[in-house]
Amino acid sequence: MEVPARLGRASLRGLLVALAALVALPAAPAAAGATACANATVVPTARTLDEARSATMCLINRERTKRGMTALHTNRTLQASARAYARDMVRRSFFDHTSPSGETLTERIRQDTRYLAGALRWEIGENLAWGTGSRATPAQIVAGWMRSRGHRANILHAGFREMGLGVALGTPVDAAAASGAATYANQFGRRG
Repeated sequence: MEVPARLGRASLRGLLVALAALVALPAAPAAAGATACANATVVPTARTLDEARSATMCLINRERTKRGMTALHTNRTLQASARAYARDMVRRSFFDHTSPSGETLTERIRQDTRYLAGALRWEIGENLAWGTGSRATPAQIVAGWMRSRGHRANILHAGFREMGLGVALGTPVDAAAASGAATYANQFGRRG
């Protein structure tokens, strides 16, 4: 440990005693310091769609902030794009980052929004998911993303500053248990 020259021996001893006292304090339970995300276990329905979207965004930001990262801000342009893409996947029965017509995330953002207009530098990313019943809850969707290396990398990418999240009722594929089914599209971005 390097000690600044202006601290004398008595000051150093006092500092070390104070540090030892802090270390000896019992740790607070992790859940006590963490803010719970309301509606994290809600199954998306027509009535709870907004709650599910808000809970998912809260859970994503909780993953970031518990690692000392800044929370992502909601960007209305990315939000509208993500919502439209989630609905499109359900409507046209596909599940991919590239649409059936070949449109990629970059093309969707450039052509369908003004998000990249005038940007000299930018980064974008996307996470997709779908589930039925209890597997469609925000908690299960975010937990699944955090278990996937690529999805986790998007959530924890330090360069991203904004996000938009779309949740559409239904699945992009024929699912036997379509009750409480939802499809999620999460777009991330940073413009410079």
